[in-house]
Amino acid sequence: MNDLVILVPDKNMEAAIKGILSRHQSLGIRQVDHQVLLHPARDSGCLKQGHDLLRPFSNRYAHGLVLFDREGCGREAKAREQLEDDVERQLRASGWGDRSAAVVIDPELEIWVWSESAHVPGALGWESDLASLRKWLIDHHFLTRDQTKPDRPKEAMEKILRIRSKPRSSSIYFELAQKVGFQRCREPAFLKLRTTLAGWFPA
Repeated sequence: MNDLVILVPDKNMEAAIKGILSRHQSLGIRQVDHQVLLHPARDSGCLKQGHDLLRPFSNRYAHGLVLFDREGCGREAKAREQLEDDVERQLRASGWGDRSAAVVIDPELEIWVWSESAHVPGALGWESDLASLRKWLIDHHFLTRDQTKPDRPKEAMEKILRIRSKPRSSSIYFELAQKVGFQRCREPAFLKLRTTLAGWFPA
């Protein structure tokens, strides 16, 4: 039986999860054999039909994981924890039992991009340091002085890429996932992902 099958909504999240799993030692887990699937209906598909798409894999993989953004899933009025519970209940009933989990990123994947890492400016094409990038975000009302991450993380990222004439690409997410340190990340969905993987695949 293979280790892990993962359902995601798009190539950006696919790149991010592949980059994260490539650093199994930094996660404190063993190397994981995994397959990543993309749902054609993106975030809402992962929420509403993820269990159906993963059902045929329950006898071939030890664990199943569904990741998607709360923003764009169609049920944004619900908290991320409620959405995760909904998906996990459906996964259990579809043959996975207690071998599966859901991780919902609030509001969206780009919240993981905005870490306080020196690698972030370069990945976004910003030709200066993190302090300069942070000042720009504050000056353009994406960030307040007491915030560490923008409220509209995707808009902030896309604006930076536009002004730097850097194409938006899944390679940005892969690069950051391979370089940014995991220890300081306190984003709840990432912490759940890390804890889940550590429980399933201890070093």
